[in-house]
Amino acid sequence: MTEPTRTHAEPLSKADALEALETIPHPLTGRGLVSSGAVRQAAACDGVVTVTLRVGGLPPTTAAGLARVAETTIRAHAERRGSPVSALTVQTAPEPAESAGSGAAQGPGAAGGREVSLPVSGATPGAPGGRAPAAPSTPQATAPILPGVGRVIAVGAGKGGVGKSTVAVNLAVGLARRGHAVGLLDCDVYGPSLPTMLGLSGHQTNVLAGMLQPFPVHGVKAMTIGKLVDPEKPLIWRGPMAQSAFKQLVDQTQWGELDYLILDLPPGTGDVALTMAQMLRLAGAVIVCTPQRVAQDDAVRALRMFQQLQVEVLGVVENMSYFVADDISPPRTYDLFGRGGAQMMAQRTGVPYLGAIPLTVALRRNSDEGTPLHNFAAGTPLAEALESLVTNLLGQAALAAMRTDGAAPTLTIR
Repeated sequence: MTEPTRTHAEPLSKADALEALETIPHPLTGRGLVSSGAVRQAAACDGVVTVTLRVGGLPPTTAAGLARVAETTIRAHAERRGSPVSALTVQTAPEPAESAGSGAAQGPGAAGGREVSLPVSGATPGAPGGRAPAAPSTPQATAPILPGVGRVIAVGAGKGGVGKSTVAVNLAVGLARRGHAVGLLDCDVYGPSLPTMLGLSGHQTNVLAGMLQPFPVHGVKAMTIGKLVDPEKPLIWRGPMAQSAFKQLVDQTQWGELDYLILDLPPGTGDVALTMAQMLRLAGAVIVCTPQRVAQDDAVRALRMFQQLQVEVLGVVENMSYFVADDISPPRTYDLFGRGGAQMMAQRTGVPYLGAIPLTVALRRNSDEGTPLHNFAAGTPLAEALESLVTNLLGQAALAAMRTDGAAPTLTIR
């Protein structure tokens, strides 16, 4: 008698749950929860999954938020695999920080003798809990909250050509695909990339009641100075003119209600970044870097700039991490620029690592043709990398919000 064919997927296993947990950066080390030693216990049997997390050294709100992020991530992982989960419980164990394994400890003895610090708004190395009151003179301390916008996230880089706009566009589109209301602002007044990457050539700029109307494309609301000037005319502007243009794009665009506003910053640490920090209360910043050491050096400068401006660094993205040759079967990967360099830089500086984006022909083609939604075609290495990136960003943004709970004024609209 032949065995009947199984028509259902295997329930989520313990290995699957640990795989999902490893994608969540630990708030103190930036490494995955498993490699940080933050998973005290994990079990899975017939679709019933239980996880206990070590949360020693974390504030109660951060610990609770970490548990929620873990639960959401495991469920999303199970859904992608088609593995049923009938019950899922994520608990926390308030053990001392030193018992949380290598990487979860703080102080000079942590991480092989390297001090691990948590870069949060108002953070001062060595301060209890990694936090000190924000100095009133810092730009973020007095920066206003943009009405109607939940979280403003800046995407920056230490140098040009590392794919900062590529990351900004795909993060915005990825967040929109998750059901969020998302805006995308091209802040690079000297070299705007959004007109090409979003396919805006056929779109006309509209002004209603003196306010610019963002372009509704690919599920996001986008605005760029590239649609307000001659596309072939160089903008030979000094710093004050660039700052003024940025202010107008922010203040005179009718964004409406947004969950996220993604800012595609110009490269470097110049005037626009400082103006942005003075004008907008930011939820955090994302640093884009390629694997090479020369790119890492400049990325660290950008990272330190945000920390000096009291903007929390949500994480580092390694773009062009590896090349996927998909014209052969099975596809092969090549580490053209030395894969993993940005991840090591993130660990060295004590900030989360959000993930890696491969260099593919599809990514180049979709960027040139202005079709970013095609990057999320199911079953491709590119789509998997981008989805993981979005998931990690959402987790870090949620944790950052809990860390700053009560530290900044909130706007209530009645």
